Amino acid sequence: MSAGSSLRTLLAGDRAPLVVPGVYDALTAVLACEAGFDALYLSGASVAYSRLGRGDVGLVTGTEMVDVLGRICSRVTVPVIADADTGYGNAVNVQRTVRDYEHAGAAMIQLEDQLFPKRCGHLAGKALIPAAEMCGKLRAALDARRRRDTLVLARTDAVAVEGFEAAMARAAAYAECGVDALFVEGLRDESQLRLLGRTWGGQLPVVANMVEGGVTPLFDAATLGRWGFRVVLYPGGTARAVAGALLGYFAALGRDGTSAAWRDRMVDFVELNSLLGTPELLEQAQGYEGIPGKRGARDS
Repeated sequence: MSAGSSLRTLLAGDRAPLVVPGVYDALTAVLACEAGFDALYLSGASVAYSRLGRGDVGLVTGTEMVDVLGRICSRVTVPVIADADTGYGNAVNVQRTVRDYEHAGAAMIQLEDQLFPKRCGHLAGKALIPAAEMCGKLRAALDARRRRDTLVLARTDAVAVEGFEAAMARAAAYAECGVDALFVEGLRDESQLRLLGRTWGGQLPVVANMVEGGVTPLFDAATLGRWGFRVVLYPGGTARAVAGALLGYFAALGRDGTSAAWRDRMVDFVELNSLLGTPELLEQAQGYEGIPGKRGARDS
């Protein structure tokens, strides 16, 4: 089963909403799978944090995202929802982006209606392209797919720029284009969450975005599911958890000159290699050692 088909099956089930953690490299992807998650989200913001040491202000390129996506999809088997920002240009650029993401292994490709360079949906000062232009980009994305089971997720950031009603109108226009799922970013309160879920939850999978410290109030997946949401993203939570842990670790290491105080909060050398499958990899390599090569038949 392809990654897209696998994700479609997960979204079509009667189970609770799909809780999807954000990852930003192969290591975080492996650890999320070890924890039992059925799908992952490649967060553009978290790639900016981890690769550039910068915020989510449009500095990450499509090529960098494809590189990270390919490394993740070659390491794990669960479907990956991949953040493609604005598609990195106009409709023709979007088509290249979709093909590149699809080739790298994305199950679902997220595109948003911000003006490039974009910024995090929970930062102020965003600007949008016209809804008609975004519809063209979404149709281009759908046409560019080589596999019809690859999903396209349409995101609008209109709440912060044009207001909630305009965001709902954009969501309706994007749904009309034939996208597979909807994502209205930056919802401000419970009433907006409820209305979005009630309006679209019975028609298309709707995404709720939970950002610790962001503008949207945090609710648990069960509550969001009752309101009609099918996917609950925690895109930057992994990076924030890692940052919090490392601040504590580095402080202790600098203060004590040893990592002893953190020993019981760490995965040690043996445990980490076990999680990463190092013993199995070494065993596999040994199977090829000392095997004489076969010479091809000589030309007569």
